[in-house]
Amino acid sequence: MQETFVTDKSFESVNFGEAPLPKGDYDNCVFTNCDFSNTDLSGIKFIDCRFQSCNLSMVKLSKTAFQEVRFTGCKLLGLRFDQCSGFALAFSFAECQLDHSSFYGAKLKGTVFNNSRLQEVDFTDCDLTAAVFNQCDLSQAVFENTALQKADFRSSVNYALDPERNKIKGARFSIPEVTGLLAKYGIRIEN
Repeated sequence: MQETFVTDKSFESVNFGEAPLPKGDYDNCVFTNCDFSNTDLSGIKFIDCRFQSCNLSMVKLSKTAFQEVRFTGCKLLGLRFDQCSGFALAFSFAECQLDHSSFYGAKLKGTVFNNSRLQEVDFTDCDLTAAVFNQCDLSQAVFENTALQKADFRSSVNYALDPERNKIKGARFSIPEVTGLLAKYGIRIEN
């Protein structure tokens, strides 16, 4: 079966549940208001692409490549980013919902999460060195054996991570949310 090569194309308001996106490479493409929910994007390569106001919830991502991809205003619930191709994996998220997704073991140095909801997201064994969590809700997100050196959490809320089980040297936090580093001790901090 011949692979598709698509460059510089815009897709708008397409329901890929009805007409699946052909397998192949997509370079510098823009997807706007598209519905990918519950579809299979396995093995597809996205390079320098933008996803705007799309629904990608519960999409299959086995060996999917995301290289310099930007997600803006997208719904990405329950995604297994840990199954993506790790080669040159690089993306950013702005105003997205990523609840219940997994980045287990992913190398995400410098990744930017901007004004996004990351509730119950699994960051176990990730390399998030110098990642930026700008105005994110990290309620019940899991950080276990995670490299967070120089990561920026200053404007984010609801995170709880154990400094003894993560690498946090040089990470930046703000008051009062920094108390999330003490959550495991069950102590109360009062003014």
